[in-house]
Amino acid sequence: MTPSPAPAPPGASLKRSLGVLDGVVIAASSTAATTSIGIGTGVIVGVVGLHGPILALLAFLPVLCIGGAFARLNRVEPNAGNAYVWVGRVLNPWLGFLVGWVNIVGTIVFLAYTTTVTGSALMLLAGEAHVHRLGGLALNPDSNLQATLLGMVVLIAVTATAVAGVNLAARFQRWLLVFEYLVLLGFCGYGLVVGDHPFSLEWFDPFGFPSAHAFAQGMVLSVFTYWGFDAVFSVSEEVRDHRDASRAGLISLFTMLALFLLGSVSFQRVLSAGEMADHGAQGLTYFGAQLARQPLAVLPLVALTFSAVASLQAGVIPTVRGMFAMGRDRTLGPVWTRVHPRFGTPAAGTVLIGVIAAAVAGFALVIPKVSTLIEAAVNAIGIVVALYYGLTALAAAVRFRGLLRTSFREGVRAVVLPVAGALALFVLGALLCADFATSTDHFALRADNGWFELSMPALMVGSGLVAAGWAKWVRRSPYFNGGRATDADAPDLLSGAAARPAEP
Repeated sequence: MTPSPAPAPPGASLKRSLGVLDGVVIAASSTAATTSIGIGTGVIVGVVGLHGPILALLAFLPVLCIGGAFARLNRVEPNAGNAYVWVGRVLNPWLGFLVGWVNIVGTIVFLAYTTTVTGSALMLLAGEAHVHRLGGLALNPDSNLQATLLGMVVLIAVTATAVAGVNLAARFQRWLLVFEYLVLLGFCGYGLVVGDHPFSLEWFDPFGFPSAHAFAQGMVLSVFTYWGFDAVFSVSEEVRDHRDASRAGLISLFTMLALFLLGSVSFQRVLSAGEMADHGAQGLTYFGAQLARQPLAVLPLVALTFSAVASLQAGVIPTVRGMFAMGRDRTLGPVWTRVHPRFGTPAAGTVLIGVIAAAVAGFALVIPKVSTLIEAAVNAIGIVVALYYGLTALAAAVRFRGLLRTSFREGVRAVVLPVAGALALFVLGALLCADFATSTDHFALRADNGWFELSMPALMVGSGLVAAGWAKWVRRSPYFNGGRATDADAPDLLSGAAARPAEP
């Protein structure tokens, strides 16, 4: 039989206050298109050259398969824990816990480096306003220490907003998102028209990559840029109609594809490969300076700052919801299930996540350059995201496998495509891990050291296994006692209604 969820502690229910537009805003803010384009474009060009546009398309295909799996699973079992619950019930509780854990740890790492990016962007913005000193201290946007400390102040502020309510956070992010997209569409659209680098079909050549390694690393990085669309499924218990979460996730995915294609082509029309690779984290600012004079040239930097702030908040919200679900199953401690009586949010957990992310950002100060920190974290998170998404897609394929017998079309959508997406991500992740393992013969605390790159996802997975063992044998969580679930033959599946438990 399908195991029943562990009973929630008294009062551990979240307020339903979100609509489909709020879900799109949360997913889009978590994906952070402006930050991904402004920072990721230069990193991707440094790996694959001028093949960013085709990478945006190729990476979208497996992610779309994964997005379909998330949407279908959410239609039959909306849950704040989403993949943690689905994988644990369908495949194996250990794998389910691992999926939940690596997503949490990966997001905390993301929050840590986004904290630094936010601080750096704010100092760049201050420089454009001719503010170069704070008291007696000269502001340096490339100082990891200064950027991290300033970013921590912003992290505290957005954490407080998240405590006050997810609907308040969504409204705050909505206005940031409108400004970002207007600036992004305006500058990228203008660059597309006036750029003096000729458009080339080679940018869309899937066979033009410099090497298999470059293709694999570029794909992992590009998949990472789409990471975050699933944030909306973490608030499915706070959406008035849980089907809105599925709609919002898919809408945000197609929006991201359009923006990434526009951004990558426009950047390559305006800037050379060397210019994009050399400016890295400040690529969007440099791009804007080539297209406009002050004060208009500062708008991309303002948009980047807004994107970083919104993605900080959007990172806190789904992470806390995932930990809320894990606390509800007693795989994590009860502190994560404490719901604020007024705001209806897991307030204590939200504050804790902010504190943990700030602490990780502080530890990261041993890496001296902002760009080095970003590159190391992105590569590590890309591998664990491939694992997290791939296992979720396999869970969907197993759960809905009965559709292969009853409907060819739905069987392809529910089983074949998720399996194809999962296999693509597993192969890419394995190739990148193998390359990291063989690229050096010693360990060094540098972003270009393969053993260091490989140690970060290995540490995330290893710590997850230890935490799972603690949850099973020390906390004695009922989560590990469940069997497998198969709702493939549920009659209401295609209509979006909740599926019945599998028959014994």
